[in-house]
Amino acid sequence: MKLKIILRKSTQLSLLWLGTTGLIANEAIADNSLFSEITFQEDINSLEQVTNVDRLRDVSPGDWAYEALRSLVERYGCIVGYPDRTYRGQQPLSRYEFAAGLNACLNQIERLIASSEAVAREDIETLQRLTQDFEAELATLGTRVDNLEGRVAFLEDHQFSTTTTLSGEVVFGLASILTGDNADDDEADRIPVLGNRTRLEFNTSFTGEDLLYTLISAGNFPFFSEVTGTFEGDLGFSFETDNSVGLETLSYYFPVEANTEVVLQGTGGFSYDFTDTLNPLDRYDDSASGAISFFGTRNPIYNQVTGAGIGARTQLGDNFEVSLGYLTETANDPSEGSGLFNGPYAALGQVVFNPIESLKFALTYVHAYNASDTFTGSNLANLRTLTETELGEAVPTSSNSYGVEASWQLSENFILSGWGGYIKERVLSTLDSNIERGDRDIWNWAVTLAFPDLGREGNLGGIVVGMEPKVTNSSVVIPGLDSEDQDTSLHLEAFYQYQVNDNIAITPGVVWITAPDHNNDNDDVVIGTLRTTFTF
Repeated sequence: MKLKIILRKSTQLSLLWLGTTGLIANEAIADNSLFSEITFQEDINSLEQVTNVDRLRDVSPGDWAYEALRSLVERYGCIVGYPDRTYRGQQPLSRYEFAAGLNACLNQIERLIASSEAVAREDIETLQRLTQDFEAELATLGTRVDNLEGRVAFLEDHQFSTTTTLSGEVVFGLASILTGDNADDDEADRIPVLGNRTRLEFNTSFTGEDLLYTLISAGNFPFFSEVTGTFEGDLGFSFETDNSVGLETLSYYFPVEANTEVVLQGTGGFSYDFTDTLNPLDRYDDSASGAISFFGTRNPIYNQVTGAGIGARTQLGDNFEVSLGYLTETANDPSEGSGLFNGPYAALGQVVFNPIESLKFALTYVHAYNASDTFTGSNLANLRTLTETELGEAVPTSSNSYGVEASWQLSENFILSGWGGYIKERVLSTLDSNIERGDRDIWNWAVTLAFPDLGREGNLGGIVVGMEPKVTNSSVVIPGLDSEDQDTSLHLEAFYQYQVNDNIAITPGVVWITAPDHNNDNDDVVIGTLRTTFTF
């Protein structure tokens, strides 16, 4: 049995292996001072003693130390290699590490003497001299090992789980509509609000390569669409459950082959769980960091793919990545028109082309049944929600959505990205002659500017300019409502995420919507927010 000790000091990482054969190697040591954080793992028979120096891939007969290594291996068995059969003899060695290796050889020679095997006198004299020279280091090393064994025992007795780690996130949001009209051409309320969204994440691994992800959440931050009357400008961290705690997401990730990962979504799955959205302002944490608006995080066509189902992501060579997925909101409902395949669903396919490290392009396709709403853009662009509100029933729809995304990192501190999205939606019912069936064209686009490490490491500045989903052409007739959006609204967003430390970030931001709900009769809406995110 060997004890694997990972020692961290600031950003330095050292890896030592101690056991019956002693020190094998280390990756980097900043100095000889004590380390601040220690974690432990037991690894049984993960490394074997080298019985022939030729088994080490990075040691050749032409190396100046080859004969010395061969002697240590064949005469005393003092050397052990890394799992990849390397010795890494070019790495620097501290006095403490040398003392550990020396101690291993002393132990091995003691065993040889005890078993009456011959040991050269000159070797014994050399080891005695080295033992005297490194007496202080050996004593310190022995004390450290004793302390580590005590801490290992304590951690094993008090550990949360052998397979699960717990992390958390709390978002406090202070926000207000600063000016503007709602979708009905009335002045929007100017009442400031303070709310939160709280999450606990359980990350469980059974093999070291898989992940069972469980997300429990609660919150009370409102959706401003309830005041503005349009989805445009809604903040991405809105989560209104009256602080009732519930299971938000349950997913299981596992590799199929070296380049393919599959995710099974039990509930609360999203397209970005298995798809690269190519937006550096999309931090995949639902706006706890990055963009502050729902629209600013990703192409809205991704929002159609939610619920339970399956997704897969595979790397094809060095330049291509393919994502496929199928999710439905009614997977656990056995009633007619529901279930895994008979209810609302969305299926996604995407190809990402990465010609160079700093440049990515993606083509995205989504086919959806009763899932065409993106919850961004105008009311007309979210027809199912609109008809449910106006007529008491969501109209059945089928849609095909197409997206083009790109991201180009021009420097370490500047990334230019953007997307375009098109939805071809077909209305499948007249809702008892309340509407006339037909087809609709819905467009959206955006350009994003990301400024990583703006001002200091860890900060992020962001700008979003775009058009939220707009109905540009429609043969669907809804009595009392326009068939198409009459004007063009622009989404303008800016924020600055200041990283106070590793666990706290403060983000002031503003969202400016011109002609809200794509209606030029409405005065511009401006929403200001101060987002504070705690992670632990």
